[in-house]
Amino acid sequence: MEQLTLYGQIALEFIHPYYIIMMDFLQAQRSKFNAVAGEYEPFVLFAITSLFWFLIIKLWAAFKADVNEDYWSLCKRKFTRIILKIPGLGYFANKEINKVLGVIDDELMGIYKNRTFQTTLPARGSNADQVMKQVDNYMSIGSIKWQEGRVSGGIYSDQQDTEFLDLMSNVYRKTAYTNPLHADVFPGIRKMEAEVVRMTCNLYKGGPEACGVVSTGGTESIVLAVKAYRNYAKYVMGIRNPEIIVPITAHPAFDKAAELLKVQINHVPVDPITKKVYVKKMKAAINGNTCLLVGSAPAFPHGIYDPIEEIAKLGKQYNIPVHVDACLGGFLNPFVNDAGYKVDERFDFSVPGVTSITADTHKYGYAPKGTSVVMYANNELRRYQYFVTPNWPGGLYASPTILGSRPGGVIADCWAALMYHGHEGYVSKTKAILEVTRYFVKEAAKIQGLKICGSPKLSVVALTSDDFNIFLLSDNLTQKGWNVNVLQFPSAFHICFTLMHTKKGVIDNLLQDIREIASNLYANRSKHTKLDGQAALYGMSQSIPDRSLISYFANQFIDSYYSTQYK
Repeated sequence: MEQLTLYGQIALEFIHPYYIIMMDFLQAQRSKFNAVAGEYEPFVLFAITSLFWFLIIKLWAAFKADVNEDYWSLCKRKFTRIILKIPGLGYFANKEINKVLGVIDDELMGIYKNRTFQTTLPARGSNADQVMKQVDNYMSIGSIKWQEGRVSGGIYSDQQDTEFLDLMSNVYRKTAYTNPLHADVFPGIRKMEAEVVRMTCNLYKGGPEACGVVSTGGTESIVLAVKAYRNYAKYVMGIRNPEIIVPITAHPAFDKAAELLKVQINHVPVDPITKKVYVKKMKAAINGNTCLLVGSAPAFPHGIYDPIEEIAKLGKQYNIPVHVDACLGGFLNPFVNDAGYKVDERFDFSVPGVTSITADTHKYGYAPKGTSVVMYANNELRRYQYFVTPNWPGGLYASPTILGSRPGGVIADCWAALMYHGHEGYVSKTKAILEVTRYFVKEAAKIQGLKICGSPKLSVVALTSDDFNIFLLSDNLTQKGWNVNVLQFPSAFHICFTLMHTKKGVIDNLLQDIREIASNLYANRSKHTKLDGQAALYGMSQSIPDRSLISYFANQFIDSYYSTQYK
């Protein structure tokens, strides 16, 4: 103790001269400030101080980034706004922006150029035949022959299976006005929903404790899962500011969930060759606030499976829940092995560490839009997605999903689709789709100038090129009546194969058009080609550093969707 006191005295003697110098400096500055401030009235000093802090607070508020916006993106957004307000420069910038907006509006609204919109409620109603005639007229609008398999994804069921289509119509006719919110009134619908959930859990090797709910689609399923983990993190894990970690290729529904639920989302890059998420970088992103790790089975952009087992092992190591997004492959995945094929990854509840899975029934389950199933390993997790308010004067209110009233008709159709196909039916259809997909991959790999992104194992194949602008190929396919999904970062497009592509001649016709267009583009790869349509829009959008401007364009697209007037 005496030795510690001695060391303290030595330290004080060493610091004392510097302390004297510092205090003399502060005293000098104080005297100078008092001399200057003494010339002003106390009110003026108070006003100046208040104004200073007001400006500081306003500046802080103006440059405060949102929960999922970094400061660099914020600065670029602010800079763009300043540029648009500068006289002269702003005029030319707005002129170019308006050109893009015009293209967007024309892309969506051009088809209605010679058509009128019904904008007021008819004074007198029409009879059923008249209404159906109008419905037929509306359904004839458009040039893409989706009934002939010329659409990527979108239409998953066999549009030539009239028995199944009639079944869906008849079931919906009987159940259109049912609502599972009133389980006592419609107990049959409640039973159907419970059976859909249980059947799906069993397909994904969930144990007796596995459970879930039926939602209106993949996006709602994902939002519900994120809500469950956010609440679980707050009330069980003691995390006040939950964060989730997802691959950059994960569905944007996770970004939507993060925005709605005020959760921080961290994106992890994928390997540029395999398109699988970098697990090591996912590990590096983990911190004390991480409440969820996500992997896709497969991911929408390139149809590639993330290494789910590695992600789940990471979750087990750090005691973090792991969610598998199988919305796209939900009703192909369980039948791949029985169809005679294999995928590289395990992705179900048999993988230790996997705590929840989302699987869409309205894709390869062939149910009409919109149903999906979100599954949990146990009921404890599921309860954290529920909404309950016990103090409402209208009574105790509780709902399992975002919606209160829910369409019982689509749940009934979903149940009917599962019962109609059965295990054998799904295996047969999965085999047909995988045969077509593997055939396309084999033939597309032979086309000069084309590259396949990663090594797709399911139903989505993405194409890119190092020799020509891939968007010219997608644009030309559009002009030939095909509908494909355009990708970015890097430039590519994908085709999601469905039962409609298994029909005779569809894939061969698609390959023939791709070969013809790609051959021409490769032969003229050294020539400058003017871009227009989607090729110009996507080419331009990827080069703009301020992504908020792209969001502005997307908002215009949505505005045009609801427009009733061609400009």
